[in-house]
Amino acid sequence: MASDAKMLIRADGFRSGTVGGGCLEAEVTTEALAAIATGKPGLVRHTLNADIAGDLGLSCGGTVELFVEPVLGGAPAAVLYHGVADAIAGRRWAGVVTALDWERGPRKAACIDDAALVVGEWRLGTATAAALSAASAVSAATVDESAGLFAEPIARMPRLVIFGAGHVGCEIARAAAATDFHVVVADDREEFANPDRLPSADEIQVADLRQTLEALTLDQDDYVIACTRGHAMDALVVERTAASPARYVGMLGSRRKREVIWKALAAAGVPRPALERVKVPIGEDIGADTPAEIGIAVMAELIRVRRGAVGRGG
Repeated sequence: MASDAKMLIRADGFRSGTVGGGCLEAEVTTEALAAIATGKPGLVRHTLNADIAGDLGLSCGGTVELFVEPVLGGAPAAVLYHGVADAIAGRRWAGVVTALDWERGPRKAACIDDAALVVGEWRLGTATAAALSAASAVSAATVDESAGLFAEPIARMPRLVIFGAGHVGCEIARAAAATDFHVVVADDREEFANPDRLPSADEIQVADLRQTLEALTLDQDDYVIACTRGHAMDALVVERTAASPARYVGMLGSRRKREVIWKALAAAGVPRPALERVKVPIGEDIGADTPAEIGIAVMAELIRVRRGAVGRGG
């Protein structure tokens, strides 16, 4: 199973992130400190049998392949790093390619939209261009040893649009931000939808929700939740988003609430197949009661959908 786990290690031993824990990270730290000292990257493989994997605190055996590289200084590298950071913040796809051999100096390139950002004396030949294109189109990092390239996709972060900044909406936003969703919260009440109450939200939209819905364009990387303060507005959110390409549409409420609203929406012309795919009640069935518990239950469901896992009962 491919995993693009990352860890940042400083020369003083500080670590951020994880690539598995246990003794594996101790070995990776040694490799990373060596890369800092030499200024050169390295491709590291660790083969684990079941017994060693257990000793390392890992759940299975197999081969762990890691690409270790020093963080570069200088203006060209800063431009590349900032460009990739901006792409992540702006939910744009990007691809990064790094040469495995730095004998002639660091060589790194990023493809963001139609722009190429390059570090080092590197002419972007056919193989590199193909690797950049491939990195933008796949979901896992790959190593092409024949071309001497490490290609890394920068996937677009999934977006969760929460209609309603009440107590439950705030808790869903908090849990979503912690699990790498781009969080948008929309409400028509500034006293509810503000940075003090929603510090983890990437975007806060304060406007009439009809205007917000009219301006909203959804695609398959989007998730929508209706948890406003009233049935009528929840119904409007569902009406406008049920037939959209969004990967997930859900509404906070009971099965009885769903029956009442679905009857009205069907009479208004919303296609039955579109309504049937809207999740109500939302969240995994863990007996959640408080807003914080509901937030966790909802995010458990969204993570399951995002990862393509099958929940209990199918």
